[in-house]
Order: sequence, then C-alpha cells, then structure tokens
Amino acid sequence: MYHPTVARLTYRGLLGRRRAAILFVLPVLLLAIAVAVRVFNGADDQIAADLLGGFALATMVPLIAVIAGTGAIGPEIDDGSIVYLLSKPVKRPTIILTKLTVAIAVTMVFSALPTLVAGFILNGNGQQVAVAYTVAALVASIAYSALFLLLGTVSRHAVVIGLVYALVWESLFGSVISGARTLSVQQWALAVAEQVTRGEGLVSSDVALPVATALLAVVTVAATWFAGHKLRTLTLAGEE
Repeated sequence: MYHPTVARLTYRGLLGRRRAAILFVLPVLLLAIAVAVRVFNGADDQIAADLLGGFALATMVPLIAVIAGTGAIGPEIDDGSIVYLLSKPVKRPTIILTKLTVAIAVTMVFSALPTLVAGFILNGNGQQVAVAYTVAALVASIAYSALFLLLGTVSRHAVVIGLVYALVWESLFGSVISGARTLSVQQWALAVAEQVTRGEGLVSSDVALPVATALLAVVTVAATWFAGHKLRTLTLAGEE
C-alpha cells in the first residue's frame, strides 16, 4: 500500500524551499537552547527533562507534525492538483497511506532526531531522559501525523485547526483542565516516556500506559481510515 511516485511528489511538496526552511527552524532552536543550557548550567537531569518535555514534545513535535501532516495533502486539495493523482490508476487508500508514511517520516526526522541529540547534549542521556523523550516523540509523530493528515482532507483551515489543538487545547487547556489531558496526544506520549526513563518523577503523565497505548492506536487508525474515506468521496469533474 505504498506508492513510490506519490511518495516522491509528497516529499517534493513538503521539502520545498520555504517549507524546508520552516521545518529546520525549531530543531535548530532546540539544539541551540540545549547547548546554551549545558554550557551555563552543566548536566542536570531535571532541566533536561523539563526542556525536552516543555519545548521538544509539547511544542516542536506538534508544530512540525502540523506542517507535515496538513502539507502532505491539504495544498493539493486546495489548488485542485489532487485531481492529477485521482485520475491515475492508484487506489485512494494507497494515496492516503503513502502520504501518511511520508508525513510520519518527515515529522520523525525533524523532531525525534533533534530531541535525541538535544537530550545527549543536555545530560548525556542520564536516567534515559534523552531516549525516553525520543520514544515519546516517535509515537507522537505517528498519531499527530494521522490526525493532521485527516484535517488536511476535511478542511481548508487545517493548519489553523491543528495549531489550535496543539497550542491551545494541549498546552493551555491541558495545563489547567485535568480532563483535557486525557484527550491529549502529548500526555499519551508522555505515558510511554515515563516507562522508559529511569529517574523517578522526571517524566510523568496523567494517563495510564494501557489507556495511552490504546488511544494512540485508535486515533491513528481511525484518523487514517476516515481520511481514506474522505478521499474516496471526492469526485473528479468528469465523474459527476
């Protein structure tokens, strides 16, 4: 269910000059902050966990996923170029799965990898903090990409909706409303990270691991299925 031509076109669209520049900004900023913190504060497990949790997982991962997930299909639907793909003998679920694969890969490369490097810079992976947050970034990349790819298929305002979810719902409401944390990809990913880290209290989640794992799987599968269903309902002008 992976189509190389669709993947190549999607990569080309996501890694164009302007999008690529945006994708590089946050990872570079994270690494710069990590270097500065290490120079001025030395290695500190709690500071490393706070920075990776507060900036890498809570801000960088969802923002990059918004760019990659919505950008994998949204612009093609908006400008009508999706018609080119739909006119080819390629199954529409294959198009969605291929674009999701590309979005996940881009999100992982530009978020999980910098998170790992930043973690080693901050405290040399003491208490498994770097690995824990890297694993969290990896699993979050999958769920976020599926969710934002779905938004790209159903709304012309997918980027705005994605930013509202990531920055308002998860970061703002999630910090003051306990119930909102249950419906937070960030909290689900933190539940996974909590099991990986060795330092007690360094990483914590308000969602139990079994619930978090189930919700990550359900959201990813449901969002992917619904995006494929939505694409199947799109009709070419000649089909009407």
